[in-house]
Amino acid sequence: MGILTFTMNITLDGCVDHREGIADDDTHAFFTRLMDNCGAMLWGRVTYEMMESSWPAVARGEGDASAAMREWAVKLEAKPNYVVSSTRKDFPWANSHHIADDLLTRVQQLKDTTPDGVLVGSGMLATELDRLNLIDEYQFLVHPRIVGHGPTLFGSGLPGTRRLELISAKPFRSGVVAMHYRRVR
Repeated sequence: MGILTFTMNITLDGCVDHREGIADDDTHAFFTRLMDNCGAMLWGRVTYEMMESSWPAVARGEGDASAAMREWAVKLEAKPNYVVSSTRKDFPWANSHHIADDLLTRVQQLKDTTPDGVLVGSGMLATELDRLNLIDEYQFLVHPRIVGHGPTLFGSGLPGTRRLELISAKPFRSGVVAMHYRRVR
């Protein structure tokens, strides 16, 4: 059985607005390595639609993007992408699959059938998955910024405190710190 890892960019004050992070080659290389080591990606509809609106063009070589961004985009298209949505049914982007209905059962099945693990990168979906006790590890890129606005990590709350064990912490040249935690059960 694979593990479910939640990964996200976050500022020092908890903001998870993707426009507030440092999007440099180091951060893209970090997420590419995470993706290389997992068997599938899991997204909420809103995050998927944001990704779908830009990354396929980057993978095709369109627009101005660094080599690290292109590598991320190409590998993202090749990876199985599962999308949780109760409102959208059609997902034409390459290797996209729909998950609906019983979230607990469907995501547990995905974990059970993906030995290399599943990477989830959607904040609202991660909150629901955490409430269902499905998240095993957390890998955050903590950005050296205080932005003073939301959305924030787990902004709608959790039913209780989550105890975590630090696995590693690695600073980048930009001041971003990659934090890897495992949930203590």
